[in-house]
Order: sequence, then structure tokens, then C-alpha cells
Amino acid sequence: MSGREGFIQRFGAIYEDSPWVAEAVWPGAGALRNAQALAGAMAAVVDSATREDRLALIRAHPQLASRARMADASVREQSGAGLDQCSPQEFADFQRLNAAYNDRFGFPFIVAVKGMSRRDILDAFEARLGNDPETEFAEAIRQIHRIAAFRLADLFEDAS
Repeated sequence: MSGREGFIQRFGAIYEDSPWVAEAVWPGAGALRNAQALAGAMAAVVDSATREDRLALIRAHPQLASRARMADASVREQSGAGLDQCSPQEFADFQRLNAAYNDRFGFPFIVAVKGMSRRDILDAFEARLGNDPETEFAEAIRQIHRIAAFRLADLFEDAS
């Protein structure tokens, strides 16, 4: 499959359950020759989206250390950080922090877990619970951009 459909199929999942990002990039995609250029173009689409669309993007992400169904990329990323190997206490900590965070901000905690340990992630959770809602909204989008950049880099690396 090539053209628009192929592009959307290949890049539609870069931003969790939000193919609208790739769809918006498609018209200029021919000029995007590498992962960094595509990451920048996709980030610009998200940054110019309505607050409602950005909130929906944030809410499309799964909770960390959750047993809920999630995108394959999220499963790989969370497994890479060892979140599928939590001790009972760590799992309980993640569940407690997920609930507290979601209660405070109205969306799941998002962090680009690549290169982080379970302890690093729990520490980030604790630290960010003290943020004000606007700061945390902006940080969630920043982390989503980091996740997307990692996914694109992996995708381009796999293709070469």
C-alpha cells in the first residue's frame, strides 16, 4: 500500500490512538526525509491543535503498569522499562499514583519511559503530582512528543 493510506498505516499510531496527527502531516510528507523532520512536523500539528484535541490525545494514553489493553508500542515501551515485572508493592504504588494523578489532573500520567527504571518512573510520578494543572498539561504534551520521537526513530531504524 502506498500513498496517503500507506502513510497513515505506517505513521498513524505514532501518536497513541490518534491517526489525525499523521493525516494532518500527509500533504507535506514528501518533504520529510527523516525521523527528526517527521517528528517536528507531527509535533507542530499537535501543538497547533485545539486544547480539546490535545486533551483527547493525552487521554488516549494508557496508565502505567496497567493491565488494560494498550497499543503494541505502549506494551513494548512499558515492558522495556520493566513495568510488566513490578513487585506487588510496586504495582500497588503505581495503582495508587495513577489514581491520585488522574483525580488531580483528569488524565493519565505520561512519561517517555525509554531508559527509565521503575524507581525513576515512580519518582517522576511523585514529583509531578505537585505541579499545577497547566504545567502538568504542558508536560504531558512534551512527554508525548518525546514518545513519538522515540517511536519514529525506531520505525526509521527498522526500515534501514
